Amino acid sequence: MIESFGVSDPGCVRGNNEDFFLLIPTTGLYLVADGMGGAQAGEHASRLAAETVRDVMEAAPQPPSPDDLLDAFAEANRRVAKEANADPDREGMGTTLVAAVENKGALFIASVGDSRAYLYEKGQLQAVTEDQTWVNEVGRRLGLDEDTLRIHPMRHVLTMAIGVSGQLRVHHYRLQPEPGALVLLCSDGLHGVTSEEEIGKILGANGSLEAKCRNLVELARSHGGPDNITAVLLKAA
Repeated sequence: MIESFGVSDPGCVRGNNEDFFLLIPTTGLYLVADGMGGAQAGEHASRLAAETVRDVMEAAPQPPSPDDLLDAFAEANRRVAKEANADPDREGMGTTLVAAVENKGALFIASVGDSRAYLYEKGQLQAVTEDQTWVNEVGRRLGLDEDTLRIHPMRHVLTMAIGVSGQLRVHHYRLQPEPGALVLLCSDGLHGVTSEEEIGKILGANGSLEAKCRNLVELARSHGGPDNITAVLLKAA
């Protein structure tokens, strides 16, 4: 059984929190969603997507399989799009989504958008997921340097999100973390304003998962906290 903890914070600028996370050890499901849309549509999109994934995974045969998680992402995409089309106040809403599910001693990771999964193992932090963003999928392929990309007007544009396209592209990965290794699921409110060196330093320090999560949030806030901040930590048994 994986040990887990999560925390979400609105940050230093925004009055509402469009991030949402779930920890469901009984089905081995852990996820982070970062909503987008006007009014409260982003909050609704992230919660709806997360709860849809939960419902599909809980209805699946146990233990759930990687294919079950992909099916859950597809159903979340359908439900968010359906509600966005039915309600003018929620038109254009969507959400990023990154989830991990335990499966026979391994972790299956699925992601849409730019919420990320990291693996911290043997003192090293490495990104598991690849962002579905203009910067990552277009800018870097055009050969733009990192300094240009950091200030490019398209730097915040997603190329894929739950609820915005019938042609959903889900990235998926399989991890076999060693006992004691940490897996971090987070929104861009954390990784977008901090460095991997800073994140790795916190994950490598002594302390509980709760302490590490709260320290990650404070790290992002210390950099201005311009966006909502969510961190979920999993510790392999």
